[in-house]
Amino acid sequence: MGGYVGTDFSDVTDDLSCLDSKGRWFVCGYFEGPVLAFKFDTWTKAEVPLARWSAVDQWQTHTSEADYVAQVELARQRIARGDVYQVNVCRLLSAEWRADNSHVVGLYKLLEQYNPAPMSSLLSVSDPKLRKFGLDEVQIASASPEVFLQRRGQVVSSSPIKGTAAPSEDFLEKDVSENIMIVDLVRNDLSKVCDVASVTVPDLLAHENHPGLKHLVSRVEGRLQARATWSDIFAATFPPGSVTGAPKSSALSLIAEVESARNIYCGALGVVDADTHSADLSVAIRTFWKNENRLWFGAGAGITWGSDPEQEWQETELKARHLLSVAARSGEGSR
Repeated sequence: MGGYVGTDFSDVTDDLSCLDSKGRWFVCGYFEGPVLAFKFDTWTKAEVPLARWSAVDQWQTHTSEADYVAQVELARQRIARGDVYQVNVCRLLSAEWRADNSHVVGLYKLLEQYNPAPMSSLLSVSDPKLRKFGLDEVQIASASPEVFLQRRGQVVSSSPIKGTAAPSEDFLEKDVSENIMIVDLVRNDLSKVCDVASVTVPDLLAHENHPGLKHLVSRVEGRLQARATWSDIFAATFPPGSVTGAPKSSALSLIAEVESARNIYCGALGVVDADTHSADLSVAIRTFWKNENRLWFGAGAGITWGSDPEQEWQETELKARHLLSVAARSGEGSR
């Protein structure tokens, strides 16, 4: 993330005051919590070293098509009742972890080659210090295209993605309305930690092309209040609005009702530099992670009253197709 490679892992904490102190930290925010900050003693502008990856191609969906369609229909009923206006409904897939894949670095190198992404990131740590958070290791390879938060001094911005189509297709009216709803939510989130008059929308409904699909993307930015800390910023904005829904609290309640835990999926990944007051954090979509000796991947869709449940299932298939084909490749290199 940001072209930096961190090595010599030395500590991990959930005390976000570290992000306001000094040094550069890698942040890993799990959707249901916690938000962890990883300290590396060495940061360089070097390339990630090559590593071997053996193809993983037998995937199990943990939500059937019928169950996903039913979840979308339930979301539409809650929207009709006025409980929520928009909600992101996601599904997880997993595959058996190959014994000859010791970490996800090889997969990350394949993603760099076959699915380059502006907010890609890699975290590969195995250390006893993780056990205080119930973890033995953290293995995450992300090809996220989406900015959760970028910070430059006191200016902070977010670029929610809402609206997905195949390259040859047009965006639907539903995509446009969904994007505008989430822009309003992100404006509200940032207003909690920014000077209200400074919160603007410099870009609305821009088109972005990515491997195998295209997105509608907007950008919201504001000037942070003088006393706003990173704990304040995460309390106001996390989890990201584009992968929850509006109102956020109601959407989170519905997500907890219909989904299993998302883990790192739809959380946040990236680097915070306390010395320069800068940050590049992604929404952890298009992301692979290892858990319980399996490789996991998530895909979801934003649901509005205008959603067609079957089309929403197909959108999750579209989002997964190209990335799973990358994981099905083998890469060779030195460990």
